[in-house]
Amino acid sequence: MDKTNCCRILDRHGINYRLLKYEIDENALDAVTVADKLGLPHEQVFKTLVFKGDKTGYFTVLIPAGREVIPKKAASVSGNKSCSILPLKELFPLTGYIRGGCSVIGMKKSFPVYIDISAGLFDEICISPGKRGLQIMVNPDSICNITNGR
Repeated sequence: MDKTNCCRILDRHGINYRLLKYEIDENALDAVTVADKLGLPHEQVFKTLVFKGDKTGYFTVLIPAGREVIPKKAASVSGNKSCSILPLKELFPLTGYIRGGCSVIGMKKSFPVYIDISAGLFDEICISPGKRGLQIMVNPDSICNITNGR
């Protein structure tokens, strides 16, 4: 499999990960579908969401498949009074990634990363390495370390 920018960054930092491949369905790019295709619990597959806060600017959130971010809570955690999800048309120009293939690792620019506390329940979580049809299993502490995630 071709390595993504995310994979190259993990390699450079000596972080272990496993690449997983799945069949892409352009009509079902959501994390729940990906989890089901990989046979993984929804709680172990994390999706990347990008937000814009009114005070701090852009930030990213990693949450389990099937869960939704409450904007008011995301704003509070990130030091904002309010925030909104990044419009889809702005995702690629800002991050270099497309919907269904957005990773917190290897974006065009580094943004603050907030990881749902439930990630700590697993030795490995599944995240996008920046390409549709691929996922990686990686230790959540490694993600925190490489992204300065909280």
